[in-house]
Amino acid sequence: MRSHSRQPCYRFACPHCLVLKTAMPKKARPAGDGKEQGPAPKQVKVEAACGPSSPLNFDSPSGLFESFISPIKTETFFKEFWEQKPLLIQRDDPALATYYQSLFRLSDLKSLCSWGIYYGRDVNVCRCVHGKKKVLNKDGRVHFLQLRQDFDQKRATIQFHQPQRFKDELWRIQEKLECYFGSLVGSNVYITPAGAQGLPPHYDDVEVFILQLEGEKHWRLYQPTVPLAREYSVEAEDRIGRPTHEFTLKPGDLLYFPRGTIHQADTPEGLAHSTHVTISTYQSSSWGDFLLDTISGLVFDTAKADVALRAGIPRQLLLAESIAVATRLSGFLRMLADRLEGTKELPSADMKKDFAMNRLPPYYMGDRAKLVAPGGQLPGLDSTVRLQFRDHVVLTVGPYQDPSDETRGEMVYVYHSLRNRRDTHMMGNETESYGLRFPLSYMDALKQIWNSSAISVKDLKLTTDEEKQNLVLSLWTECLIQVV
Repeated sequence: MRSHSRQPCYRFACPHCLVLKTAMPKKARPAGDGKEQGPAPKQVKVEAACGPSSPLNFDSPSGLFESFISPIKTETFFKEFWEQKPLLIQRDDPALATYYQSLFRLSDLKSLCSWGIYYGRDVNVCRCVHGKKKVLNKDGRVHFLQLRQDFDQKRATIQFHQPQRFKDELWRIQEKLECYFGSLVGSNVYITPAGAQGLPPHYDDVEVFILQLEGEKHWRLYQPTVPLAREYSVEAEDRIGRPTHEFTLKPGDLLYFPRGTIHQADTPEGLAHSTHVTISTYQSSSWGDFLLDTISGLVFDTAKADVALRAGIPRQLLLAESIAVATRLSGFLRMLADRLEGTKELPSADMKKDFAMNRLPPYYMGDRAKLVAPGGQLPGLDSTVRLQFRDHVVLTVGPYQDPSDETRGEMVYVYHSLRNRRDTHMMGNETESYGLRFPLSYMDALKQIWNSSAISVKDLKLTTDEEKQNLVLSLWTECLIQVV
């Protein structure tokens, strides 16, 4: 996902650092259903267990994910299933089923409609007719009575986009998962009446976790035609063959499958409606995406040091291709690989910034103004400080052009998500980046703060006391450190 840069505007300045606030467009990210490879998914039956009232562990991102896929161990999941094959966890746990049902219910739609939701943006109404998706959306604002009429009479599926914008517990779950994966995490809710199917067979470009909330859903998975697919695609039923996996999800069950898995799902006849939430991640997060993100900065840095990359291309090269050119490019790529081996800080053009500016803010049920307002003691040279919101901050090195003299160089950027808007998460709106910019010489001091549980300001690896004070004051102003 690439963003078109705009000239930043600054709202705070000290002699060596600037708080960066830049408006950037964001690509909409659908949270669909995902992908598959290999033999039948492992099925796990889990008996009800006594425990705390909350079935998930929110103490840490890793704790949340471990409880999310319990009883499968995290190490086992990533070794045997992640990006490889589906995993089906069937749980006989009434407490967990009740918790899942609380995440989103059909009955929630009445109150949500009263808040002001719109067709297309917030809700799609659709049916699968003869292997094709038929959209039944009206224009404008969604009215509950009309929505319920289409659901009951037309047997239409209601697809609710990004419910974490409205449902606190989904916000809580997805915020922790974004910390765990280091990638955006979206969601869609699908509510389908009995004897109906909303979507035709298809595959997605995301890793998928499905939680069954209400009723039952009958699933069929098929061998992928494009393993680890990079885009969404509908597949004709006569091309996908027989299902490799077929099962029914009940409340409390979890299903995972990798991107590219062809799948379809329907609500069985004679039962109540089905509600499930699809939680998805890892869109545009492949090695190929990361290479595209870093290669431009690497070429720029290498060209500054090596005149061979600054030499002009042959005359009329753009008019006719040449085998000799491919040989020359191969040599340049080997040069870049050699330089990469000795690079301490990888330049990132967009991915880190894009993640920081588009992710959910920290889950917080109190007054959000207090979360983003500096508090506590002002840091000074004699203070000891520690980092806050570690999972919501990224460090990256990137280019900077001074608008006064048009000189170019590299700076350290600190981006965070403390002021991000929950209500626009994953909706394709323009978003803002929040953070700080420092000279490259500040990197070692920043790493000291990042890698220490607490550190004295005097011990920071900067040349002058003024630089040390400017650094900690800037971080404190953004609520990224506190005095201990």
